[in-house]
Amino acid sequence: MSVNGLTLTDLSHHDLPFAPGPLSTVRIGLLSRPLPEKPTFEGIVGQSSSLRQVLDLVDTVANGSSTVLLLGETGTGKELIARAIHNRSRRGDRAFVKLNCAAIPSGLLESELFGHERGAFTGAITQKIGRLELADQGSLFLDEIGDIPLELQPKLLRVLQEREFERLGSTRTQKVDVRVVAATHRDLEGMVLEKQFRSDLYYRLNVFPISIPPLRERPEDIPLLVHHFIEQAARKMNKAIDIVPPETMEALCEYRWPGNIRELENVIERAVILSPGRVLQVPLRALHSRIAPGRSGQPLETLADVEREHIRATLKDTRWVLSGPKGAATRLGMKRSTLYFRMKKLGIVRPWS
Repeated sequence: MSVNGLTLTDLSHHDLPFAPGPLSTVRIGLLSRPLPEKPTFEGIVGQSSSLRQVLDLVDTVANGSSTVLLLGETGTGKELIARAIHNRSRRGDRAFVKLNCAAIPSGLLESELFGHERGAFTGAITQKIGRLELADQGSLFLDEIGDIPLELQPKLLRVLQEREFERLGSTRTQKVDVRVVAATHRDLEGMVLEKQFRSDLYYRLNVFPISIPPLRERPEDIPLLVHHFIEQAARKMNKAIDIVPPETMEALCEYRWPGNIRELENVIERAVILSPGRVLQVPLRALHSRIAPGRSGQPLETLADVEREHIRATLKDTRWVLSGPKGAATRLGMKRSTLYFRMKKLGIVRPWS
């Protein structure tokens, strides 16, 4: 069945990659379809074939102790996948400790990861237990692993190879039993070629890679995610919203979502705040103005077109900031000079320049 070009699949228990809890009915226009209220596969929502493949890999690797490397764009749910691996492993009742390598200044990252002794450096007035030690017998999630400084990479490599480390300012070697799940949106292979990442550490991290598809590659999951986020936001704000106009859902499914699931969640939360009644009101004009060219169902013709479109979407998402930890070059996993060269070759210029 389709509504304004939007296909609504019949969601039975056999169609879902998880066993649903109680079903709730949410209306799209005047039509109703049952949707899963609370997914039980670690809170992961979706039924697309690409997501099923990821969840199959999660089940395959969870019970072992192998290092897992999660690859995917920002906002695709890498932390959720990492937590699912931990929860479904034999370490599930132990600590799940996370550390964002891009969120902590490089001068403090070593102390956060390995800990330090009193007097190890100016201001170290007490002993500090690092995240690695806190995760002993459990799992350590290292998000944005591509941002770990080169000088720290040999120490992390030693942890992966020998399962041992020293706190900063200490000469005593400590053993640790921890499973490392790392994640990045960067091209680590390209960083290895450019001498920005150690090849031996990359191979140790890349034991079991899992690529998480961006939201634009699994549009059939968008209706499920929309209703999931509506329920979350409405419950939090004590609202009752159960109608999504078909043109709204169609626009949400057509949009590229450069910020992926995180962006969709934020858009839905804002829409719930702005909706006065039971009908979800999304500012469609803002979405339509951000839909990139070439997304009307017609395939891009050449590899250069695909590259040009991807770089433009990243530049728009970063507000045309090229360098820096949150710049387009970092997101694309290349040097600023390389990005500038590709922009010049592909004829990419700022709209107002």
